Amino acid sequence: MISFMPSPNLNTHNFLYKVPFKFLSLHSFSSINNANFNHLPLDIQRFLSLLHEFSNALLSVKSIHAQIITNSVSKHHFLSSNLVRSYSELGCLGLARKVFDKIPQPKPILCNSMLNGYLRNQCYKETIELFELMGASDWGFDSYSCNFVLKACMELEDYERGREVIKRAADHRVDGDKFLGSSMVNFFMKFGDFDSARLVFNQMISRDVVCWNSMIGGYVKGCYYVAAFDLFLEMILCGVRPSAITMVSLVQACGGTRNLELGKRVHGLVLVFGLGTDVLVHTALIDMYSKLGEHERAQSVFDIMPAKTLVSWNVIISGYVQNCLVYEAFDLFQKLILTGGGFDSGTIISLLQGCAQVADLESGKVLHGYIFRKGLDINVILCTALVDLYSKCGALKEATFVFDRMKNRNVITWTAMLVGLAQNGHAEDAIRLFGKMQEEGVTANSTTLVSLVHCCAHLGSLKKGRSVHAQLLRHGYAFDVVNRTALIDMYAKCGNINYAERLFEDVSFLKDVISWNSMITGYGMHGQGHKALDLYHRMLDEGLKPNKTTFVSLLSACSHSGLVDQGRRLFLSMESDHNIRANEKHYACYVDLLSRAGHIEEAEVLINQMPFQSSREVFEALLNGCRMHKNIDIGIKAADYLLSLDATNPGIYIMLSNIYAEARRWDAVDHIRGLMRGRGLKKAPGCSLIEVGKQLHAFFAGEDSHPNSVEIDRILENLKSELEALGYVPDTSCVLRDVDEAMKIKSLWRHSERLAIAFGLLHTPAGSLIRISKNLRVCGDCHTVTKYISKVVKREIIVRDANRFHHFVDGKCSCNDYW
Repeated sequence: MISFMPSPNLNTHNFLYKVPFKFLSLHSFSSINNANFNHLPLDIQRFLSLLHEFSNALLSVKSIHAQIITNSVSKHHFLSSNLVRSYSELGCLGLARKVFDKIPQPKPILCNSMLNGYLRNQCYKETIELFELMGASDWGFDSYSCNFVLKACMELEDYERGREVIKRAADHRVDGDKFLGSSMVNFFMKFGDFDSARLVFNQMISRDVVCWNSMIGGYVKGCYYVAAFDLFLEMILCGVRPSAITMVSLVQACGGTRNLELGKRVHGLVLVFGLGTDVLVHTALIDMYSKLGEHERAQSVFDIMPAKTLVSWNVIISGYVQNCLVYEAFDLFQKLILTGGGFDSGTIISLLQGCAQVADLESGKVLHGYIFRKGLDINVILCTALVDLYSKCGALKEATFVFDRMKNRNVITWTAMLVGLAQNGHAEDAIRLFGKMQEEGVTANSTTLVSLVHCCAHLGSLKKGRSVHAQLLRHGYAFDVVNRTALIDMYAKCGNINYAERLFEDVSFLKDVISWNSMITGYGMHGQGHKALDLYHRMLDEGLKPNKTTFVSLLSACSHSGLVDQGRRLFLSMESDHNIRANEKHYACYVDLLSRAGHIEEAEVLINQMPFQSSREVFEALLNGCRMHKNIDIGIKAADYLLSLDATNPGIYIMLSNIYAEARRWDAVDHIRGLMRGRGLKKAPGCSLIEVGKQLHAFFAGEDSHPNSVEIDRILENLKSELEALGYVPDTSCVLRDVDEAMKIKSLWRHSERLAIAFGLLHTPAGSLIRISKNLRVCGDCHTVTKYISKVVKREIIVRDANRFHHFVDGKCSCNDYW
């Protein structure tokens, strides 16, 4: 019984000992005899010889054709079929068809020449149309005709028409031919119809090694590895000697199962069957060992190859890149050049991927030079690899240059550029590029759309996110676990935690640990620490094992909700209960948890006890806690350490300046700001985004150049009066500048989130929700003001700042003033 379920767990022991190591009985095959043409007239034989000798020159073929017409033998079927073949091989299908159309009742031999001509020149629709004409005109067809048409159907991915061809072959009893049988097996395998393929295979009267290879290769391509090995054993027992192609398929199956022991044993069989010198088999073995992380074994196979092809070089170079041995791959490339061997786009693509892997921009530029000099810069795959390399190295200018110069761009190219923009913080540009991609009629794939989901999450653009979600649904991509997890993350980051929860709780969603982590993170950033902890316990109850990221998400959630005791217990349980050793991220989250809660000294002790060198993130968390709780002494020590790591980070100077400003140490503030000016460092301005209609609007602190500035000022002035009537008193301690009170109050009312809220009130329906995203932490006074505004205008206002979400409803905030 053949198993049709993919399984990487093959029983290596049982498999090997079923294979006879002495091949006792072999089928003998007689070669196909060439047709005897002695009965043909001499002039026909002469023209056939001429066509065979000069078939590679169009002018010669035309000259011979003219002589055929002059000698009145142009109606001879065999001669016409050879003329059609000659023209077709030269790509002159129009001339071939003219010869074909001159014969009123063409026999199958002539029809097959025309069908094959169309197929060779990738005119698949014309192949099928001619076959239909043959049937309609009752010209007859044979197994070769069906073979050509079936291949055309495979290329067009037309399953239904292919089945019709097979049915017609069966009706005319030409389906018993072994060559057509192999094609039918390949056809069904291509479309994943393994049962039909096996049925055809079992009904074949004569099965040579090609037929067996079609079936075994099909199973391997479909990842049905157990079935492939079972059939191989059956093949051996039937006395059919495996060919190099058979062993290549089995070697690929070992790579697919990631079973090294099985791979070694199949390697042994290669030697037993005398295929140890075959280049294809050697190349497959190199690829298998590379994929299984055995690069030394791969190199050994490569070294003993009697003749190395460029494909072999490419596979071994790619294998080194796959195993993160990028510079070793470059050494091999140098050897290839020194041996006088050339290289092709496949070689360069692997090396470019290696450069992207280690962010080696300079080596990538050298390869770009090779590409240009070899004239390979029109190759779409190569140029896409260049775009990917430059993007991953942060060289967006170069990536854009390559992308813009490309004449032909496929969906992978567009996606590489889009992902590059997104990963380098240009989410809006990525979304604009997607618009251009749609204008050019390029259909997005799953990777394109999930990249856009991340862009929308970064921007906090819920409307665009929903639009991308709709496209994922239309294309059938929305139910993939990776894409569903990205959507959960996007809805959480866009402020709609309820919809994120709804997607997560969908009973049809098969969650993995990353999905659980994403939902825990979402709860954490919305200040719902207790929900995050409940979900974690539910995750454990369902038998899922938490990973390092799970605890980063949990500790962060506890930090944002002030759950100090729970966070302590989680931190201690990581290693004791789950055998997970805390890394720098865990310590940074734990220090943040303690520092936010005011346990500054405890956090400092924890840092001193860390089992490794403290990272920048750990001291930034400590410094932030010192700012919040006005601990100048420890804050200065933390800032000094951070500046010793990176003296060009303006954020450190700003935070230290703020600590001094809150302590009213204006001389120290001036000194810090003087250092910044001297080093050419600038504070990032406060910026808030609001989405109205289909457009994102950005507001910067102190801005008065917006087209709606007058209306915004009027709304803010009215709000200020209403808020003061309700008891609002400005907290000018948030203004960390040494200016008078009036200037401080004026400065507060020009903060970017207030401008964005006023714009939202101006351009959205009464009572509707307002969503704001801000690049910095919300100051205390803005937090208070937004609470009052939510009560006055009777609207929910959601603000995402640099740390978390704030849901303001009826004068209250979800953070309970803990942020």
